[in-house]
Amino acid sequence: MERDNMMHGARTALNKNMEMREWCEMYLKNKTKEEKGEMNEEEFEHFWKYHKPEIMHAGAAEAVQAYKERNTEN
Repeated sequence: MERDNMMHGARTALNKNMEMREWCEMYLKNKTKEEKGEMNEEEFEHFWKYHKPEIMHAGAAEAVQAYKERNTEN
């Protein structure tokens, strides 16, 4: 239940703050690209186009946490 609450809060934050959303999207895209290193650029862009919604949903809490940590480091 705690994970669901964190994900819901993160998704709400991403829907309200477009700067945060853009940063988090790039964070998750870059992370996914590293994980899919066997794909060339064209293959990855095709993959990202179709899997972005589920990746953004599943990674929302992690990405928002990384965004907040990035802001405290600067």
